[in-house]
Amino acid sequence: MGLLEKRRAGKLMLKILGAVMVIAAAALAGWIRSREYARRPNQIRRTILALRRLETEIMYGFTPLPDALLRIGEQSGEPIQFILSEAAKWMNSPHHRTAQESLQKAVQSGWKYTAMKNAEKDVLHQLSFTLGTSDRKDQLGHIATAVRQLESEEEIAREEQNRYEKMYKSLGVLCGAFIVILFY
Repeated sequence: MGLLEKRRAGKLMLKILGAVMVIAAAALAGWIRSREYARRPNQIRRTILALRRLETEIMYGFTPLPDALLRIGEQSGEPIQFILSEAAKWMNSPHHRTAQESLQKAVQSGWKYTAMKNAEKDVLHQLSFTLGTSDRKDQLGHIATAVRQLESEEEIAREEQNRYEKMYKSLGVLCGAFIVILFY
């Protein structure tokens, strides 16, 4: 094998390596995008479960709201844990904010860690206006309304997951292959 053949073989290996890297990067991008569609319904479900636990705390427990949010947050997992714990922190000293202010601040600061959309954010925002401001029966009604709205959003999120998750995975690989074909 002469020097010319070695150079050609080296160039071919670099092209193949480059093509593999482009396809892998595009596939990874598609996989990351598809993962968001899988995370959203799970996070909505965990939010629903957290609100149901809050319902139980309000109905049967006489736990102060900050303590209940902290306990429920610890059971919920991230990113719901961050939001509820943050809300509890703002209600306790030295801040002593209202439940509305605390929940809104917590949602605002923790929302970037979620895969949820603005519809779910709006549900929590609406709930914050009534949390801790009325009697138990009224609060339970508002939490139940929030749960129903989140269940509706969860159904939409599951449909989107079924529709788009596989598509983005495939699209990532196909886009990578298309780019490779264009360059070579």
